[in-house]
Amino acid sequence: MRIISGACRGRKLVSDPGKDIRPTSDRVREAVFNILGPGIRGKRVLDMFAGTGALGLEALSRGAQSAVFVDAARSSCNVIKRNIELCRMADQARILCHDLIKGALPVFHHTFDLIFMDPPYNKEYPGQVLGKPGFSELLAPGAIIIVEQSGKESLNYPGNSLDKYLEKKYSRTTLTFLRKSAIDEGCV
Repeated sequence: MRIISGACRGRKLVSDPGKDIRPTSDRVREAVFNILGPGIRGKRVLDMFAGTGALGLEALSRGAQSAVFVDAARSSCNVIKRNIELCRMADQARILCHDLIKGALPVFHHTFDLIFMDPPYNKEYPGQVLGKPGFSELLAPGAIIIVEQSGKESLNYPGNSLDKYLEKKYSRTTLTFLRKSAIDEGCV
């Protein structure tokens, strides 16, 4: 696993081999960032269920302003810390060890332009998090949420003022791109 492009291109990332971390493959990560294009520059990123931090670090490498990495497992948070250090991005990154399923959503002092959600497969976690009170308050105007799931799963979520605008399948992985609905942003 490595950073694909940007300032840290080619940098190898570490993983926790003894744990159930399923990092996003280089192929799927490259597809995500090809879809997002150069618009990533200057964005604030939230990497939920961060695992190794590969998605958020890829965004930072490509010019994102900052990234917050959230994961429930202490071992994952330690891996993310190591990867942030390897990429020399400590000034732009923050790690929060927090269980997004059992706990309330964390409170942040700003909104996010881009949210990655790559939870364990086949547990219906994306819908649970998207439906939590306060989720829409995490979103900046025009924010994009990218949900990675097993190709066998469907994304079930209570509207929450989100519109699905793209879905792509890559082998056994489905990527769903959501954004804040125009009605929610004040457009009628």
